[in-house]
Amino acid sequence: MTTPEHGLVLGKFYPPHAGHHHLIRTAEAGCERLTVLVSHATVESIPMATRVAWLQEAHPNVRVIGTVDDVHMDLNDEAIWQAHVDIFKAAVPERIDALFTSESYGPELARRLGAVHIEVDQDRGAFPISGTQVRADPAGSWDYLEGPVRAGLALRVVALGAESTGTTTIAEALAEHYRGRGGVWSRTQCAGEYGRTFSEEKLRALQAERPGATWSDVRFATEDFPLIAERQHELEEQAARIGGPVLFCDTDAFATTVWHERYLGGRNPEVERVANRLAHDLYLLTDHVGVPFEDDGLRSDAHLRPWMTARFAAELERTGRRYVKLEGPHEERLEQAVDAVDALIAAGWHFAQPLPEYR
Repeated sequence: MTTPEHGLVLGKFYPPHAGHHHLIRTAEAGCERLTVLVSHATVESIPMATRVAWLQEAHPNVRVIGTVDDVHMDLNDEAIWQAHVDIFKAAVPERIDALFTSESYGPELARRLGAVHIEVDQDRGAFPISGTQVRADPAGSWDYLEGPVRAGLALRVVALGAESTGTTTIAEALAEHYRGRGGVWSRTQCAGEYGRTFSEEKLRALQAERPGATWSDVRFATEDFPLIAERQHELEEQAARIGGPVLFCDTDAFATTVWHERYLGGRNPEVERVANRLAHDLYLLTDHVGVPFEDDGLRSDAHLRPWMTARFAAELERTGRRYVKLEGPHEERLEQAVDAVDALIAAGWHFAQPLPEYR
């Protein structure tokens, strides 16, 4: 059999899972070039552009495009069949030589598209998973999700607070706690604080020029903070792709907006832009009260801690971010944090129902 020149895979990918990736990889190996079409209904709560990006990252050598298809499915209605075919042909106007599907309707759709049908694992024997199952229980389906989708679905919890208030301690303790639950939870990650790494490098660079320089001699520039925010975002994304259903973050780009205020006395629109790029699910604000200030060589101005705590709280309130203030000794703070994260997990993920299908 001659290898088809142009193949097509289409579906909702709501969200993409291992069965979808198997289908796409099989199709990619079975034709000269492959188009993957994301058929998105506007009632669905994962944006089309997001699903396209997830699939493109997972399959960099295929073309992934999206189209809006607000027609429900009814295999017994000729007008509905034609409406779907018209949408698909408008999105992919070039000739389609082969249609790869795992669906019973595949042969008929291929006929209407003028293509050969190639069936791939229709009985789901290789990967017993469906989009419906993933939407119902993302954590229970985690093993069937690839990095980009895990990053997109992971519940993100951020620890933030003034200097020497235990943000790193609580973030790492939470990651360890949830790893102890085993299974997919054993992959739980803690994205570290890039701002500290940046500060260490900045101090070392200054000391290379001026031996004997200390942290009090270091000066920040406003352009440092977008860089810190971007790198923090990158570290978080890397951790989310290999982690479990919850990701813990030791600070984030939103916190960096307040750190800019602390060091330079104003806001930076570029940092705000990075902070607004990604919504986090829960913030844990570590109170300064009852926590001794420890100067580790990269800290100063202990008297600013009450102001910092208040600024974080004010900005969390102003921007409508969900947060819990952690107070008391470490053991109590960890208990408060676990309760808040457990409540977040119990609330679960919320996906809008897709359009109905009649077969």
